Amino acid sequence: MSECSGNCSACSENCSSREQQDLHIPLSEYSSVGKVIAVISGKGGVGKSTVTSLLATAMQSQGKATAVLDADITGPSIPQAFGIHNSAKADAAGLLPETSKTGIRIMSVNLLLEKEDQPVVWRGPVISGVIQQFWKDVAWGDVDYMFVDMPPGTGDVPLTVFQSLPVDGVIIVTTPQDLVTMIVKKAFNMAQLMDIPVIGIVENMSYAVCPDCGKKIELFGKSKADEVAAQLGVPVLAQLPIEPVTASLVDKGAVELANTDLIAPVIKAIENFNIK
Repeated sequence: MSECSGNCSACSENCSSREQQDLHIPLSEYSSVGKVIAVISGKGGVGKSTVTSLLATAMQSQGKATAVLDADITGPSIPQAFGIHNSAKADAAGLLPETSKTGIRIMSVNLLLEKEDQPVVWRGPVISGVIQQFWKDVAWGDVDYMFVDMPPGTGDVPLTVFQSLPVDGVIIVTTPQDLVTMIVKKAFNMAQLMDIPVIGIVENMSYAVCPDCGKKIELFGKSKADEVAAQLGVPVLAQLPIEPVTASLVDKGAVELANTDLIAPVIKAIENFNIK
């Protein structure tokens, strides 16, 4: 091995110096964040943002200072779920997060656009830079738990979040279809590759409940969650139904009024998780 120059970015050696290199970006002096939990999925359309919103709502209801960093830059939906349509403001401390009705602090690119339906047509490096700014330039204040709503897939943005933010653990959101089983493994393997612990799996749209007889109907086929979780060595934390009331509340910007009983085991797992 050649003599070390100290420039890991230009070196392919997997040495101890590279392993010790910390790429995490520091917070501003006006921010203090206890635990950072990323909510990820291997593909879109699984209800990841809804799960993130429910987790934040449930955690805030337990008296924890909670925040949501919306890292889904090209498809931000967190402000809509919480009924936030204001533009973010700034002062001498930096960019200020908007606050939900129950006090959840939120930052999303939609709070910085002139119009909410304005498309974000940016290349990967620009998007990654915005996420880093959301972490270091926003005056978050004192936060116990920050949930990061990730975009689907395993591309630039998840890589930026995992490298730049001190993510303590991830929740993987999935649905029962066979295709998603493979995608879950991709998301899991990326987290493993980045040395981020996986707290567990949440299966969304797991079933529907017949309003007449109360029978559970598996609209997307039999659940694969237990099988996949056993293969990966992680627990299934919750299986959430297709629930029209919750969907309606999200559409109306009132997710904080949703029933969070079914998501409660996930909150307990996050609080009890042995984060290294």
